[in-house]
Amino acid sequence: MRIAIQAADLDADRIDGTRVYIVNLLKYFGNISPDDEFFIYHKKNFNSELVPSEFPNYTIKKVQFHFFWTQTRFAWEIWKDKPDVVWMPMQDIPFFRRKEIKVVATIHDLAFKYFPQYFPRKDLLKLNFLLDQTVRRADKLIAVSESTKKDLLKFYPQINEEKIRVIYHGFDGKIFKKEISEEKTKMVLKINQLQFRNYILFVGAIQPRKNLEILIEAFELVKKNYPELKLAIAGEKAWMWENTLERISKSPFGNDIITIGKISFEDLAVLYQRAAVFVFPELYAGFGLPLLEAMASNVPVIAARNSCLLEIGLDAALYFDSGNPEDLAEKINSILDDEELRKKLVEKGRKRIENFSWEKCARETLDYLKSF
Repeated sequence: MRIAIQAADLDADRIDGTRVYIVNLLKYFGNISPDDEFFIYHKKNFNSELVPSEFPNYTIKKVQFHFFWTQTRFAWEIWKDKPDVVWMPMQDIPFFRRKEIKVVATIHDLAFKYFPQYFPRKDLLKLNFLLDQTVRRADKLIAVSESTKKDLLKFYPQINEEKIRVIYHGFDGKIFKKEISEEKTKMVLKINQLQFRNYILFVGAIQPRKNLEILIEAFELVKKNYPELKLAIAGEKAWMWENTLERISKSPFGNDIITIGKISFEDLAVLYQRAAVFVFPELYAGFGLPLLEAMASNVPVIAARNSCLLEIGLDAALYFDSGNPEDLAEKINSILDDEELRKKLVEKGRKRIENFSWEKCARETLDYLKSF
């Protein structure tokens, strides 16, 4: 079978969960299906940390074009190359294609349907238009969680439920589990003005949906009991980040809120492993990969009680009302105050991550792509 993959997101400067998803599946496809041909299309240069694996049955095609790349150059390439199926790892789809070419698209989340106020108007119009077209034109859909599937059926009740298959993201805990040298650890912590277990960690892009202002307010409450505690925010600016940084500047503990920005996976592993607690306050998530990263790093996890987060974390995390900083502060205090609770959460986290693997995700995805 000839399988085309739209991989232009691997060219992006910022690394997010969707890009981690694409690059990890490409580590397995070639081995799992050595008799199939894979055509991997992108438009610029790959991010150095998102370069796909190479296999004899991979053809990587760098095809540049400046305008509406998916609808123009990519659409033209698959018209010429005549694949049997096209996999779109994002909720997008080429409008024009040969009738015999099947298309499978992955839907990660519908956050913009629930929180349109947290997206720039131009992006909101684009996201709604592209998802509408994808739902209507794709032959099959992959949802990354049961939560995402339910949201698809809620906003698009006309979809035949059999058209949607839930395939969880995978997870590779090696980088987060491995023992890191004391020298490396000290260097990363020193650069970021942190010490062992004296900080709360958040990992993700800075944008409104991440709910960081609630986390900051909870941090200020916890500081009453733990005056030496810091808050580390490891993530780049995404969009509409100004209010978050303004909130930090106005905090009475602003000097103890460390914004780390872009960080390598190796340095990020240090931050996870040495944190006192990991907090994921997001208002809505499609999957919530950082929960598993923290669990693999032996860090207790607190997450918002919404979307897929209960589904992914189960009893290996504590949960709080995403609009209630007092509730979050109480959960943080409970872990900082109780070493036994910490140990129980860490142990449950170790067991929970065993349910996710990128190889399993890749096998299920390929099975679905080839099921026509």
